[in-house]
Amino acid sequence: MNQKIAIVTDSNSGITQAEAEELGIKVLPMPFMIGEETFFEDITLTQEEFYEKLESGADVVTSQPSPEAVMNLWRETLKEYDEIVYIPMSSGLSGSCQSALMLSEDFDGKVHVVNNQRISVTQRQSAMDAKMLAGRGMSAAQIKEFLENDKFNSSIYIMLDTLYYLKKGGRITPAAAAIGTILKLKPVLTIQGDKLDAFAKARTSAQGKSIMINAIRNDMENRFGGASADNIWLEVAYTKDVNAARQFVDELSKEFPGFNIVVNPLSLSVACHIGPGSLAVACCKKIK
Repeated sequence: MNQKIAIVTDSNSGITQAEAEELGIKVLPMPFMIGEETFFEDITLTQEEFYEKLESGADVVTSQPSPEAVMNLWRETLKEYDEIVYIPMSSGLSGSCQSALMLSEDFDGKVHVVNNQRISVTQRQSAMDAKMLAGRGMSAAQIKEFLENDKFNSSIYIMLDTLYYLKKGGRITPAAAAIGTILKLKPVLTIQGDKLDAFAKARTSAQGKSIMINAIRNDMENRFGGASADNIWLEVAYTKDVNAARQFVDELSKEFPGFNIVVNPLSLSVACHIGPGSLAVACCKKIK
C-alpha cells in the first residue's frame, strides 16, 4: 500500500500560506518578536508591515517556532497523512532544525526531519523536489536521504544595500560597517551549505550584480555539471524592492537564455539580518 506523505516546511522557504495551499505543501509560520509583541510571518505580519517596522528602527528579532506549534502542525497533518517529510531552515543558521529532530523522536518514526542546509529559494526548491519524489512513490525515509545527499547542490549569492543591519545584529564589527558605509560598498555574501560568509565587496550595484552573475555561472559549470536550463533551477530573491529584482531578472535572462527564473521575496528571518534593498541569485541542480 502506498503511504500518503505530507511535505512540511517553514516560512523561511518563502512559500506563502496561499501558495502552500495551491502546492499541497504545509508551511509553519516563523515567529518574530517586535518590541514586546509576537508576530507570525504571513499570518499576522505582512512583508510591508515588517519593513515599516524594521525601517522605523524597531527591534525585530526572529525566534524559533515553539515546540507546541511544531508538534500541533505535525499532529494535525498526521490525521490525514501516514508520514511527514519536514524541511526546516538550515541548521547552521538557526537552532530550529535541532529542536525539530528532538521533537520528532515522539512521533514513532512518522516524522522525517531533513537537515539539508537550505534557506529561502533553495529551501523552497527542496520542498518542491520532495513533493515530486513523493509523487514518484519514494518513502519519507528515502526522500530525507535523497535531499540530504543533494544538500550541497545549491548556491546563493546576496548583495546588500546597507551594512547597517549586519552591524545591528552583531554580524560584523562597527568599524567594518563604518568603513563600508563611508566607501558606499555593496558587500556580496554567499550561502554555501550552512554558513553565511563574505564573498566580495563591490563599489556599485552594477559591479555587485556582475560579481554574482560570474560566481553563479562558475558554480553551474564547475560544480553542478553545466549552465543549462535542463540541469539547473535559477532563482532570484530580494528584500522589499521588487522592481530591482525584476530588472535583475532581465539582466540574468540575457546572460542565461532559456532559463525560467523564479522570483520570490527573501523570507523575513533573512531580511531582518540584511535589511531592505538586498538582491540575491541562487541556483539548484535539478533532480533527474
